[in-house]
Amino acid sequence: MAKALQSRSPVVTVVVAEANPMNCQLVESAFRPKRHRVAIVASAADSARTLAILKEREPDVAVISAQLRDGSLEGYRVLRELHSLQIRTRAILLLELREREFIVDAFRCGAHGVIGRDEPLETLCKCIHAVHQGQVWANSEQLGYVLDALGHAMPFHIQDAHGTNLLSNREEEVVRLVADGLTNRQISSELKLSEHTVRNYLFRIFNKVGVSTRVELVLYCLQQRQNGTAKRAAMS
Repeated sequence: MAKALQSRSPVVTVVVAEANPMNCQLVESAFRPKRHRVAIVASAADSARTLAILKEREPDVAVISAQLRDGSLEGYRVLRELHSLQIRTRAILLLELREREFIVDAFRCGAHGVIGRDEPLETLCKCIHAVHQGQVWANSEQLGYVLDALGHAMPFHIQDAHGTNLLSNREEEVVRLVADGLTNRQISSELKLSEHTVRNYLFRIFNKVGVSTRVELVLYCLQQRQNGTAKRAAMS
């Protein structure tokens, strides 16, 4: 049954950005067996070439190393540029270091998953398929970093491209409590609402911001805060 399900899973198109051509070739060779259901459609070793390929090919997933040929943290810049393009490609950042700030910055810049370079190929494969299916790839410790960073960033407003608030005051209260890690029951107690009403609020919030899970909502808010901070810095 497991093999049958795997054979029906879609082939995920992937662009790889690594620090040098040899690393790119190694990743391409590793995913050549069809059992992985991953097709490496292109690779690049520097940020400019990576962005050009992503714009042209719009793969399902981009696996981007934090360190590229043109700089030790250029992968983060590629993430930001990719996020601003608003194309369908979902990004995974390949990390050498797993300190809190590197994890949080990855999601701030638009990553949908993070994975260490010391992880086995099978884990990277699972990560690619999970991210392609709309999931966020991070362990509980890494998500804890994100929640902590978002909690310190409150209050906030989720706005559209024209600067209009997307959420009502009550919806923003619900999002803040979600970011604090509260369950629906705890939120209902805090706001003196029924759990059914809280679920309805979350459903409307998900629809408004275009996410489908609480984790994605938290990451979306974190990225919104980063974008807002960048805009204020540019105007000052």
